[in-house]
Amino acid sequence: MASRGTVKASGNFNASADAEALYKSMKGLGTDEDTILQLLTARSNSQRQEIKATYKTLFGKDLVDDLKGELGGKFETLIVGLMTPPLTYDVTLLRNAIKGAGTDEKVLVEVLASRTCQQVKDIVAAYRQEYDDDLEEDVSGDTSGHFKRLLVILLQANRQKGIQEGTIESDAQVLFEAGEKKFGTDEQTFVTILGNRSAEHLRKVFDAYMKLSGYEMEESIKRETSGPLRDLLLAVVKCARSVPAYFAETLYYAMKGAGTDDDTLIRVMVSRSEVDLIDIRAEFRRMFPCSLFSMIKGDTGGDYRKALLLLCGGDDA
Repeated sequence: MASRGTVKASGNFNASADAEALYKSMKGLGTDEDTILQLLTARSNSQRQEIKATYKTLFGKDLVDDLKGELGGKFETLIVGLMTPPLTYDVTLLRNAIKGAGTDEKVLVEVLASRTCQQVKDIVAAYRQEYDDDLEEDVSGDTSGHFKRLLVILLQANRQKGIQEGTIESDAQVLFEAGEKKFGTDEQTFVTILGNRSAEHLRKVFDAYMKLSGYEMEESIKRETSGPLRDLLLAVVKCARSVPAYFAETLYYAMKGAGTDDDTLIRVMVSRSEVDLIDIRAEFRRMFPCSLFSMIKGDTGGDYRKALLLLCGGDDA
């Protein structure tokens, strides 16, 4: 599968030359931020790992530690994110979401709803290796109710494969009876079906549900559920429809209105830059009155803005 990312591996890559350039940019008084951001956004993650290894070999210093020492604020967070291997990045996000003060439900929802089954399995294994803890136990200890149950289902990463033609209508019917048709809501039915069926199957179920009930699945979830469970069910439905569209919407609402949710902006731009950011940009342009590029440009500043715009990789005006 060809990557739909905006960041590609550099063709004439030379880890030593890059390590030297980065060392020079941080040596002596002041820092040459331009060199740092232009170089790192133009290399793939695996190339950045090679640069990191070469930097230590040449200078006996840790590149990420040096970057942290020279940079600050959101720009530092973004650059350190780019220097982190993708699996480690996801594992660290989840760890911080659980172990920080309070629980960052937004991160749990975004990561576990959007990653593939294989990615989730890799995350669970890497989490155990890194922290000697069980991710499912940690998530369970920090959440409750049907929100917790759906997170646990997603952590099993056992979604059915393909489309089960025989159960499309019955799934739609059962969901209808669990929500719109009865007084109160049977959340367990939503959790079980939305957590276990494949994306292709769910898209067919949503069409059947619309015919049956006259409502889009998202409308029913908004009416029938609330709080973190509602957010997670919506994310699962949106990701079943289109992961790039889900992230386009996530980015838009991170920047819309007063203030910017920089954590979300950084998280999505870093984690999708080599996956599907081209498609996210296209969806963004289709769904909203401006391009992703122009919204980032208007909402951020300084080296942070420069680096984000390079990651964005183009304006779909």
